[in-house]
Amino acid sequence: MNRRLLAIIGVVLVVAGILAMSSFFTVDQTEQALVLQFGQPRRVIREPGLWVKRPFVENVILYDTRVLDFEPPHEEVIVSDQKRLVADTYTRYRIVNPLQFYQTVGSEAGVRARLSALVSGSLRRVLGSVTLNDVLSNKRAAIMVQIRDDVAVQAKDFGIDVVDVRLRRADLPEENSQAIYARMQSEREQQARQYRGEGAEAAQNVRANAERERTVILAEAQRDAQRVRGDGDGQSIKIYADAFGQDKEFFAFYRSLQAYRDALNGKDTSFILSPEGNFFRFFGGWTGEAATAGAPHGTPPRAANPATGGAGAGNPPR
Repeated sequence: MNRRLLAIIGVVLVVAGILAMSSFFTVDQTEQALVLQFGQPRRVIREPGLWVKRPFVENVILYDTRVLDFEPPHEEVIVSDQKRLVADTYTRYRIVNPLQFYQTVGSEAGVRARLSALVSGSLRRVLGSVTLNDVLSNKRAAIMVQIRDDVAVQAKDFGIDVVDVRLRRADLPEENSQAIYARMQSEREQQARQYRGEGAEAAQNVRANAERERTVILAEAQRDAQRVRGDGDGQSIKIYADAFGQDKEFFAFYRSLQAYRDALNGKDTSFILSPEGNFFRFFGGWTGEAATAGAPHGTPPRAANPATGGAGAGNPPR
């Protein structure tokens, strides 16, 4: 009898323990719960704490209230200028309505499949209306805001709030990258050649203008120099003419002195001339004789003695 009672008490305690474990559940601060009864939603619990449910009749599904990340596979899209682009995105979302989430997608795997389709469609639609330069420029942020808003509107039907959609990578397909890089390099080289040609043309124009100005300046300077030189020569001739008219003998003497200076200015210059010649008419007083005395006027000059470097009788000064 006692054994049967102990067995019954043990069974009751086990059943009570199982019922207790099946009747209580906890909701964490980062979670929200959806209570189901025979698979049908009954209530949503958003507050954290210890809660009670009907054992074996109700079951609980816990959903995270934090922001969740989702990275769909990369997409190859065509932008408006008919260039192919490989886009790699990631999406951040939060479950805000567990009941609607359960009724539409059921699980996180289901919502990821739906989000992948939404992001892919919005990405193709928005990027198909812009150019590659827009995607690679500062317009990229505005493009991503447009994609996020488009996805967020459609994702509300799943009980989730799309926080952000980001374009992490936007590259050209590998088979097109090399060709595009080569074309860009060719365009830059052509532009560089154009700039160098324009620079050479500008330099040639500058040199031509400078040469033309130089020629004009030199011509004007030579013209002014010729005019000044002509004025000086004219004044010099006038002065000589006036001086010659005032005292012809002194003028002849002065011109002879200039001739002596010019003729005897050389260091190694030797002259062998007749002293009775007209060139030495002012040197008659050197020998104590008149300029007309001495050898006849027709006497030719004597050659210099190469041994002594001197001249014959009546040698002129060296």
